[in-house]
Amino acid sequence: MTPSARLSAAIEILDVMETQHRPASLALKDWGQSHRFAGSGDRAAIGTLIFDAMRRRASSAWIMGEETPRAILLGALRQTRGLDCEAIAMLCNGEKHAPAPLSQAEHKRLVEGSLDDAPAHVRGNYPQWLAASFEAVFGDRVVEAGQALSERAPVDLRANTLKTTQDQALKQLAHLNPEATKLSPWGLRIAVGPDGRGPALQAEPAYVKGLVEVQDEGSQLAALLAGAEAGQQVLDLCAGGGGKSLALAAIMENKGQIFATDSDGRRLTPSIPRLERAGARNVQIRAPRGKADILSDLRNHCDLVLVDAPCTGTGSWRRNPDAKWRTRVSALELRLNEQREVFETAASCVKKGGALAYVTCSVLREENEDQVAQFLEKHGQFLPRDAAHMARKAGVPDLAEHASKFGPGIRLAPHTSGTDGFYVTVLVRS
Repeated sequence: MTPSARLSAAIEILDVMETQHRPASLALKDWGQSHRFAGSGDRAAIGTLIFDAMRRRASSAWIMGEETPRAILLGALRQTRGLDCEAIAMLCNGEKHAPAPLSQAEHKRLVEGSLDDAPAHVRGNYPQWLAASFEAVFGDRVVEAGQALSERAPVDLRANTLKTTQDQALKQLAHLNPEATKLSPWGLRIAVGPDGRGPALQAEPAYVKGLVEVQDEGSQLAALLAGAEAGQQVLDLCAGGGGKSLALAAIMENKGQIFATDSDGRRLTPSIPRLERAGARNVQIRAPRGKADILSDLRNHCDLVLVDAPCTGTGSWRRNPDAKWRTRVSALELRLNEQREVFETAASCVKKGGALAYVTCSVLREENEDQVAQFLEKHGQFLPRDAAHMARKAGVPDLAEHASKFGPGIRLAPHTSGTDGFYVTVLVRS
């Protein structure tokens, strides 16, 4: 496919996403299945166009003066690819499968369009309905924070210390030019290419053999800050695909027991081959069984309960750029209710002297400090662990610099820590 044809396809797919409210991944998959002539390179290039447009959706629409799929794609080409009006006009020449030629209005906007008078949520590319929440967290750095959440994310790997070390993994993957992460003692970071794609890890022996796992540095730090120790009884209450269970198994040196469960058993399935590949032998999967209480034997029994709480995912927008435009107020309310429920379940499983680690990949106070404050008001037997204590116990004292200003815990964000957005706090049962 020509670059012009790829642009036409991206406009078509974005229109489907808008009119049918389809996630980008599903819309791209559907398009690929109905356009078999498109090769893997074509599909990848079209996907990059779509995701880059989603990263800059608000500012692109502002520059172009309208919020149509075509306007968003054209504005994104100027912002993310640095193309001038002439270069964009060459793509939109109306020939064969190319988009229609630029109108006079589009030409003028591409030449003169500016963000000088745009409101913060447009310059920062986040939904207007979240403007007050973002300003409450980021203050005068709100635009910078939004822009950082709109950048392409690097590929972060965690060296599996059950099989290797960070230094050894860096050597084993030297041909991919990885760098050691700045905060995580296990992390490797690989920059994505100009096309937005990372390396084909499935073809790397180090990955196939379980020496490294894909995991954002922020997620690695969240597992580290939870404070698990070898020999403990640990419950990973919202385990999902098992990323944090894998990290906990390595921290605990395969000693003790990790019980990994999730309200949706389907999310646990991918963790099984990952655990086998990583050599994690102290993780027990507990899938839901109808109305049966699969946690009955763990009540008041666990040294640590890790809650990777369901949330809006505002901290992971770099990796899911279309998600920020699909999230609605109703979704936030739903997540808040789910968080309260999972908090209660977690609390019932913590033994006296044990700890509850509450983690989200959200940057919103509503899901983080406010939620923790409500829990502590209701459960006086739990006390928050000081951020500096959390950082020292994790062996990463520099993390104390990221202590939350709004309550107990540590906050991470792309513009401050170079990671995805995460919130972590540890509550100890007295």
